[in-house]
Amino acid sequence: MSVRQSQTVNAGLSWKKCSVCQDSVFFKSPRDFSQHLRDFHCSKEGGSYVCRYGMNGVCPSLPLEGVSDRDYDDHVTRDHIHSDYGARSKVPRDHQLLSDSHMPSSYQEPNIVQDQYKWTVHNASVNLPALLNDPRLVKRETDFFTKTWGNSFEKVEILPSPYVPEIGPEHFEKYLRKTAARLKKHCRVKQKLVEDAVGGKEIYPSLHFRQIEQSRAELDQIKLFMSTHFNLENPDIFNTVFPWTQIEESRSGHNQSEQRQSSKLLQEKLSHYLDIVEVRIARQISQKSDAFFHAMTSHDELQEKLTHTVQSVKRLRESINIVNEKIAKDSLRVLKLARARANYMALFSKLKIMASIHETQPTIQRLLSNNEFIGALDLIATSQDVLSKDLAGINSFRHLGSQLAEMEKLIDKMLQTDFSRCVTNELNRPVSDSILLAEEEKLVSILFGMLRQHKFNFIDVYREEAFTALKATVKQTVVEAVVIAEDVDSENNAGSLADQMRLLNYPQWMELLSNVFANLMVLLNRAKAFYGVVTDVVGIAAGKAKVPSARSPESGQSSELVETEHLKVPVVDDVDVLISNAEFETVQAYLKDMLFAICDYAHDRCVKVMVARAKDGFLERLSSAEFVALSRHIETFVADTEQVCGRKSMSLRGVLQAQANKFVARFHEERKNKLSLILDNERWKQADVPAEFQDLVNHIIKTGTLTLPEKRTDSESKPKECLLVDGEQFAVVGTVLMLIKMMVEYCQCVVDIPSATPDLLTRLVDLLKVFNSRTCQLLIGAGALQLVGLKTISTRNLALACRCLQLVVRFLPDVKAHFEHTLPVKNSNMLKHFEKVMKDYDDHIEEINLKLVTISENMAEAQLSKYEVKAPMPSQCFRTICKQLAKLHEALLGILPQPQLRYLFERNNEAFMRRLSKRLALLGVRNDGGPQCGLVISDLVFYSGSFNTLKGLEGLVTNTNAAWDIR
Repeated sequence: MSVRQSQTVNAGLSWKKCSVCQDSVFFKSPRDFSQHLRDFHCSKEGGSYVCRYGMNGVCPSLPLEGVSDRDYDDHVTRDHIHSDYGARSKVPRDHQLLSDSHMPSSYQEPNIVQDQYKWTVHNASVNLPALLNDPRLVKRETDFFTKTWGNSFEKVEILPSPYVPEIGPEHFEKYLRKTAARLKKHCRVKQKLVEDAVGGKEIYPSLHFRQIEQSRAELDQIKLFMSTHFNLENPDIFNTVFPWTQIEESRSGHNQSEQRQSSKLLQEKLSHYLDIVEVRIARQISQKSDAFFHAMTSHDELQEKLTHTVQSVKRLRESINIVNEKIAKDSLRVLKLARARANYMALFSKLKIMASIHETQPTIQRLLSNNEFIGALDLIATSQDVLSKDLAGINSFRHLGSQLAEMEKLIDKMLQTDFSRCVTNELNRPVSDSILLAEEEKLVSILFGMLRQHKFNFIDVYREEAFTALKATVKQTVVEAVVIAEDVDSENNAGSLADQMRLLNYPQWMELLSNVFANLMVLLNRAKAFYGVVTDVVGIAAGKAKVPSARSPESGQSSELVETEHLKVPVVDDVDVLISNAEFETVQAYLKDMLFAICDYAHDRCVKVMVARAKDGFLERLSSAEFVALSRHIETFVADTEQVCGRKSMSLRGVLQAQANKFVARFHEERKNKLSLILDNERWKQADVPAEFQDLVNHIIKTGTLTLPEKRTDSESKPKECLLVDGEQFAVVGTVLMLIKMMVEYCQCVVDIPSATPDLLTRLVDLLKVFNSRTCQLLIGAGALQLVGLKTISTRNLALACRCLQLVVRFLPDVKAHFEHTLPVKNSNMLKHFEKVMKDYDDHIEEINLKLVTISENMAEAQLSKYEVKAPMPSQCFRTICKQLAKLHEALLGILPQPQLRYLFERNNEAFMRRLSKRLALLGVRNDGGPQCGLVISDLVFYSGSFNTLKGLEGLVTNTNAAWDIR
């Protein structure tokens, strides 16, 4: 075998081993080699495949822009499996050029040596029919097709094609009708021939049929030689052609003449066969002589035309050569130079791009050193785009893309680390630092970088850092309070921090709580500032916040900073949209949730401080003033946090509510017991009004609010006889003054503890009911006779009670309005309790008025039962009645107001006239102008004149005719 033949053989086996990999293995088949090239020497860019099988990862046979998947497989089969590239790829380039120069131009022509190594179907280790019909195939392997193409592959129903009609018997009817006559004729002839053969007649009566039969007999003799299975190596065929058995028999008979005769017969037989063939060929030539001579004539004409064509081609080539030398060559040279210049320009442009890309990494380092993360990320993205498009296939930059990708990951880690460090520094600054954001510019740069990378986990990072800072701040504040407390020995008390905190007294603990609230508010305000900055940054990144341009007229560069709601950003003409609207909405929602969570966590830490201090019942032992002060501190902190996040946090408020309920219960029990004790000792005599109570009422009238006034330092103020309310005097007992003060205290408690308003309303209504019911029991029910030892329940006692009830009723609408202002909307139906209390008080007042009228009526009835119409006039009965009315007037004059007093006496007069009318009817005295009528008129004139002497009752009785009306 020659050298070239050996190279060709090696080229045919190029798929046996990879010529690029250093430690490549031998492949069993071209398919394994093709899969190896796809896995290790192919890159996918977009939807295209680029072959990298060759020196320096560049395949000279495939375009750099890549091809489709199918074209890539065709390329591998054509250029790397069935070519000599695999053998030449390891040969140096100079050697390849040398060998190519000596290789003939027809090296791609079929070569029996090289083609024997090409893969064919016979090289397959197993074929598809053998695989499908394998008797050893187990049942679980029957899904040969379905496991790849789905279950529907095997059971799919093949629908009939609309383009191929269904063929039925009706389509052959026309043909059968057409051939039916011929078939019948043929059958008759065939039947006749059979009958003649059976009867011994000549089957072929005509000469034509005899010739046909003779030709068939001759052809049967040579049929063996024209058979496709004719092979003299076959003993049977050889013996048939050369009957050696006959020759051997003649030879065994030792008859020389017979032997020569057998050989001669065999030779003649074969000669006869040859004559038959020659005769048949001559017959065919004689039959086709016209066509033969026509072909010879056509051949001569073709030769002439070919000669003419060759001459024409020669002249054409000479003309083309002249055109090429004189016209086309220079023009083509101009085009070639223009193309070369364009190529040089493109090369120069690409080299400039390569130079700029070469400076990418130093530029990125410089940008990162200045915290310009978004600029570095944009530069990486631009460089990656240039590498994938303009510089695709440049071998010197083959690693730059992965380096930039790693650098982008590094920037992500830097952003996360710098953000965590920045947030930690911001939140852990001393609380005395009044600056909300110390590193605002750096924070803004980091935020823009993270938004550029669509990394939104910075919200969770800030939330966790804020939780940690809040927890540490509360703990540090408690530690400092415990350390500076003078009466707390933190060294000897080795318990937990909560145990040490419980040793603080109320002023120390309140100061601690105030410091906790103040320090937490500092952190919450910093969180709010961060929320505002992030909101502005996200708005700018989403294109929601438009930043106006303000360029310097000389330099044309940004020269100012535009201040948004929370931060300052450089002025630019156009801000790239870094995030979508959906991401913008999501980040906004996360930011609000973060602020809510931070405020709620601050409340939770305060709740732990409260719960730790309340374990020993400390909060339940607080006085009203102390608890109110605590409540005010907590409500102020809750309101401040609500301003920070815009939502109420309920955890601290819930603890306060629980303590407030306990406080309200104790607050109510103290005042209820005190009121009951005072009522049990009340003698129902008019009491002087201390200046303190008058100042309280004046404060209420002046300010319109039911709150406690500041204590006066004027000690010269003397008590007054009556309580003056908006110009109206109230003669009262001491108990109702205490009740009015208690009502104001309840209202003041509502102001201090708004969350306890429903409970306080219920308690105050209960207190008012207690006062009303106990007053009724003591006076109307005469319970005061046994409790305080009163001899009788006088009209003055009743009048004082009525006036006290009226005083309470006077302030009930103000109390209702006060609670209505603070009461939650869902509890607004509780205000109806005030209306019911006012009705109960009014009914009680009316009952007292009725009691006063009944006393006067009983007194008059006792006197009228003895009345006789006789002289002297005025009668003793009327004198006694008028005297008793004067005493009643004297008792009520300083207690009840003039309108009420006149109203009571009008009712007394009506009752008296009714009693007198009945008495006169009983006595039979009529208004007939008689002597008895005159006497009665004289008494009535005396009765009516007696009212003119009573203050406020002048002219009360003007009509005495009612006495004559029989009721």
